[in-house]
Amino acid sequence: MKIINTAIGGIVVGSALTYTMMQWSTTPIESAATEQKPLYWVAPMDANYRRDKPGKSPMGMDLVAVYADEAQKTTSPGTVRINPNVVNNLGVRTAQVSRQSLHLPINTVGYVRYNEDSLVHIHPRVEGWIDTLYVKTTGQQVIKDAPLYALYSPQLVNAQEEFLLARKRDNSGLIAASLERLKALQMPSQSIAQLSKTGQVQQTVVFTAPQSGVVDNLNIREGFYVKPGTTLMSIGALDEVWVEAEIFERQASQVKANLAATMTLGFLPGEIWEGKLDYVYPTLDPVTRTVRVRMRFANPERKLKPNMFAQVTIHSELAEDSLLVPREAVIRTGAQDRVVMALGEGQFKSVAVKLGVISTDKIQILAGLEEGDTVVSSAQFLLDSESSISSDFKRMDHDAQPNIHKISDMTDMSHMQSTDPSVPSAMVNGKILQIDRENRVLTIARDAIEKWQRPAATMDFQLADNIDIQGLSLEQNIHFTFEIREGAEQESAFVIVFLMSLEGDHNL
Repeated sequence: MKIINTAIGGIVVGSALTYTMMQWSTTPIESAATEQKPLYWVAPMDANYRRDKPGKSPMGMDLVAVYADEAQKTTSPGTVRINPNVVNNLGVRTAQVSRQSLHLPINTVGYVRYNEDSLVHIHPRVEGWIDTLYVKTTGQQVIKDAPLYALYSPQLVNAQEEFLLARKRDNSGLIAASLERLKALQMPSQSIAQLSKTGQVQQTVVFTAPQSGVVDNLNIREGFYVKPGTTLMSIGALDEVWVEAEIFERQASQVKANLAATMTLGFLPGEIWEGKLDYVYPTLDPVTRTVRVRMRFANPERKLKPNMFAQVTIHSELAEDSLLVPREAVIRTGAQDRVVMALGEGQFKSVAVKLGVISTDKIQILAGLEEGDTVVSSAQFLLDSESSISSDFKRMDHDAQPNIHKISDMTDMSHMQSTDPSVPSAMVNGKILQIDRENRVLTIARDAIEKWQRPAATMDFQLADNIDIQGLSLEQNIHFTFEIREGAEQESAFVIVFLMSLEGDHNL
């Protein structure tokens, strides 16, 4: 009997001990499980597809659980949160938005030309025949005062005879007039001096080069008959050359005189010539829609030759500091340009931007971002496809306080009326989308306020201290009343004075 009683007592004591240990060991586990209970389940490819229990998405994928801490960290429509290991697997790289001068190199092609400021065209002022030609080929180098050709011209012979006759008569007026005629007919000063010294008429007169350079456009041979208006040849200096190029119409605003320019040529690989933009022609080619520009390059060694083909780069820069992002960070869809902002703690959001000038590696941002923002420059298409499903594409202001409306009081359904009948008020339905328990902020999607002709909107509300936030849950339908208090002119100044649940019998 004692044995039985002892056994029973041992069973009772052991059961009590076991029960106590189980209670001690399971209580924290149950508490942890309660804390980690999912709020809802969403489809991996569509955050708008939500269910209150596990299951399959319309695409046949397992639904993903969303916990309270994850839901609270999504503070704006379209913000997505990704675990750090997933971010690494996607190869996400970021870049900071900065202000700096934007270098805009314009690459084009051009042709080497003579410097037309020093190009001389040679024409006769009398009729006659080329008796002797001292330059035989185009491209021949000549120096100043070197003989070019000898011309027999009856007009020059007659002019010389008139000069000698005036001297013989010792008529100073006729001498001066006949001498001016010889000069007007471009008889070289050496020939005039020889005529005055010898008093002998020169049947052929030798004409010399007016400057040093290269002979071009050689259009005569010995025996040719020439007359005024005939282009005999041209002489161009090659100490400095022009390079003419064409740029697209959209680039015309980026070029102006004195911009730096560089040039390379295929026949001299590795050599780079430095020059400057000299002139932008004022007209646009109606066929090619291009603008012609002219550059100057020094050519002391005469390596650059007219009509050579050249690769040209015009180095243009915006004068003012510009807000710049990497070119690969911008997603251009045709209808909208946007970037993916990195908000920190694994959160990303697509925002629309307005683009300015686009260079080879940078893009100017005119609106949508601020200096110091961080944008995604790699794998942004994957993030954008998820964020753009529900994003409002508006930039989030992280420094300033968000536009939060205040919930100042809650009552039950029997008090759904304004405390002051003279204060304008309107009732509306809504649904709680997000709960930030730490900051006591609700994100509520409200219906349209027909009384005031205001469309539906998603708004953030700051809870007053006297409201128990623990009694609220996601996806909870609510009914509340707006009041326009004194001095309120915009919806951001409206105050909610009543709030209650419409689901079940639970009143707040």
